[in-house]
Amino acid sequence: MSTTVSPLAPTNVPDMPAIAGVRMATAEAGIRYKNRTDVLLALFDPGTTVAGVFTTSKCPSAPVEWCRANLKSGKARALVVNSGNANAFTGKTGRQATKLTADTAAKVIGCKPNEIFLASTGVIGEPLDATKFAPVMQSLTNSVSGAFYHEAAKAIMTTDTFPKVATATAKIGKTKVTICGIAKGAGMIAPDMATMLSFVFTDAAISAPALQGLLKEGVSSTFNAVTIDGDTSTSDTLMMFATGQAKDCPKISRAADPKLKAFKKALHDVLADLAEQVARDGEGARKLVEIVVEGAVSDKSARKIAMSIANSPLVKTAIAGEDANWGRVVMAVGKAGEPADRDKLSIWFAGVRVAHKGARDPSYDEAKVSAEMKKPEIFLKVALGMGKGRDRVLTCDLTKEYVAINGDYRS
Repeated sequence: MSTTVSPLAPTNVPDMPAIAGVRMATAEAGIRYKNRTDVLLALFDPGTTVAGVFTTSKCPSAPVEWCRANLKSGKARALVVNSGNANAFTGKTGRQATKLTADTAAKVIGCKPNEIFLASTGVIGEPLDATKFAPVMQSLTNSVSGAFYHEAAKAIMTTDTFPKVATATAKIGKTKVTICGIAKGAGMIAPDMATMLSFVFTDAAISAPALQGLLKEGVSSTFNAVTIDGDTSTSDTLMMFATGQAKDCPKISRAADPKLKAFKKALHDVLADLAEQVARDGEGARKLVEIVVEGAVSDKSARKIAMSIANSPLVKTAIAGEDANWGRVVMAVGKAGEPADRDKLSIWFAGVRVAHKGARDPSYDEAKVSAEMKKPEIFLKVALGMGKGRDRVLTCDLTKEYVAINGDYRS
């Protein structure tokens, strides 16, 4: 957790309301860090439903495997998250640590271990000492409170420079419901379900299958459209919990229920807000970069090309150097393996067309573009002229600080 906040951090941080049926607390367990909170406990009222999407990495963490196995029940009574240790690539010891953590929490809370959901973030490959949870679990349970989202987000940070929170409201029928979310992530970020850790809570009454459908739909254009460095974590987890405690809320059993129209938009807004905050907090980032690819043969093709641009170290370092080097964008488009025609290609930096139909734009003004490239937010657009496919992704620049942060990560 850095002491220097990213210059791209949001200037307006929302007040996060309490959600009926959700209470939280944090503690210092000494997992890896000293003099900071590193464990989050969220308690849920009985009847809370749960959904989740996880990393597609073939080397998932033990907590990811635990959550996948227990998601089938659709019920949750608690969430335990630790920072400082990912409990990934830890073999049998890691699986024993997840079981011990769940057993410890279940005993104190008074529920079944399979109703405890877990997530860990931090160093990969080091055994997690799960005995450190027992001394703080009772005090966590005794001290939970409702409007505790900012502190909860702080406890799960690793190389993040600021806590990430978002909230929205919507109506289901005549009932107002609230959605609150937290996230962490600054490095090892590339879309492959929901890159990083994020936890979303609502007082709506939504069944587990419907919640799963909503989450899967919502992640596509939000967390799956963000990349920092092209690396997909072993621990990526996005979970959503619905307490059903909103007064007189209609019970929803299908993700396609028409009554969810406003709720879907609110959920998308929360996920998109959190995803953008992750991009803003990219390790060493000084520029937030929005990339739009249009005119592709399909939306899927546009996504691949956009991600090829967003993950290119050459594009990202050019942006860090405030250089509108469209030649590097051409390179990234060409290597994506998707249909493209050099002589139809046009490229814009910050609203200024720099290349058109396979060559430098004849009206290109270097001074104007250079001035735009000094701004903290950069818009890059590529038009392929091949079809109607379009997509949008977020990334950040690649600076010397990124190398320094990751060079020193374990030392």
